[in-house]
Amino acid sequence: MSAKSPKKPATQLVHAGRRSSQYHGVVNPPVLHASTILFDSLEQLEKEGSPASGKVTYGRHGTPTRFLLEEAVAELEGGYGTHCVSSGVSAITNSILAFVKPGDHILVTDSAYYPTRHLCNSFLKKFGVETEYYDPTIGGDIAGLIRDNTVLVWCESPGSLTFEMQDIPAIAKAAHARDVKVLLDSTWASPILCRPFELSVDISVQAGTKYIVGHSDVMLGTITTATPEDLLTIKKQIIISGDAVGPDDCYLAQRGLRTLAVRMRQHHENGLKIAEWLKTRSEVKRVLHPALPDDPGHAIWKRDFSGASGLFSFVMQPVEKSQLANMVDNMELFGMGFSWGGFESLILPSDPKNIRSATKWDEDGQLIRLHIGLEDPDDLIADLEAGFERLKTA
Repeated sequence: MSAKSPKKPATQLVHAGRRSSQYHGVVNPPVLHASTILFDSLEQLEKEGSPASGKVTYGRHGTPTRFLLEEAVAELEGGYGTHCVSSGVSAITNSILAFVKPGDHILVTDSAYYPTRHLCNSFLKKFGVETEYYDPTIGGDIAGLIRDNTVLVWCESPGSLTFEMQDIPAIAKAAHARDVKVLLDSTWASPILCRPFELSVDISVQAGTKYIVGHSDVMLGTITTATPEDLLTIKKQIIISGDAVGPDDCYLAQRGLRTLAVRMRQHHENGLKIAEWLKTRSEVKRVLHPALPDDPGHAIWKRDFSGASGLFSFVMQPVEKSQLANMVDNMELFGMGFSWGGFESLILPSDPKNIRSATKWDEDGQLIRLHIGLEDPDDLIADLEAGFERLKTA
């Protein structure tokens, strides 16, 4: 028999993690609820009762509903295997805790998602793990920060809030030369716009809450590894933490996954159109979007990514807080709230000043993060334009 031909992401999304023949021809994998799993004999219990067996052993350790989602995500990301957990923050926490011990040193990009910093500055510090933050644009020069007790480098590309692109292959080359693992928060790209393991990362983390689910109604995290050894290490940590994700959430994530390709194309198109429009506005100092040709990270984005998501930021000209409130409080289509990745557009004023240490954020204008959803971009532009006009009336 000839080997199966490689499939493109859009095709993988439709077919990965499905076993129709095992479920009476049903297209979508069923939801299997379980806590206790019964074994037919002592022999089976002893042979298959451990989570390491890969069998269904206990509800907290997973059921076929979760296993099929994990299989699909691993295939899409090009990794060896995936474990699903209950949130993106849980994925961050478990993936880091799996590889550190007291006395270790880790390197974390200064542009990391705030909960990552909070984990490092509180929990890890309390247990004797030292975190050093680095300039996200450091590239291969990170070699100069690696110590004998450095165990991992945490990357996020593009960076949270400020969207700096990281040269992941250069960082990975320097880290691997010293047997240091490279972990990447790849949520912005979803599982299909970036192939993290082709960039030489060891662990890819996703907040599946965002684009995998796509409908703002499920909390989910995924951890994908390049090797079976790392997957087992992650699994042991998840078992210790007691983390579990329910089958209904896995089902909804599977359902969301099937439309990921078409949603990401629309997020890309809508986001770029609005980013380019924002560049023409006098109220805007600069737009932080790596897919724009004049963005400092554009060359890396073009090399490593096949598209852009709907998340980016812009910096406003200085305004009074009352003006800002008059703008954002009265948006018609842009909701104001945390998270992103759903079908709806969001607007969030942010301030990176207090969450930077290796680099300095010295913009005097307000940073606004946008998530561009699936609405008609002309309607979104009209909503933003009306918001800018309200700046003049506060």
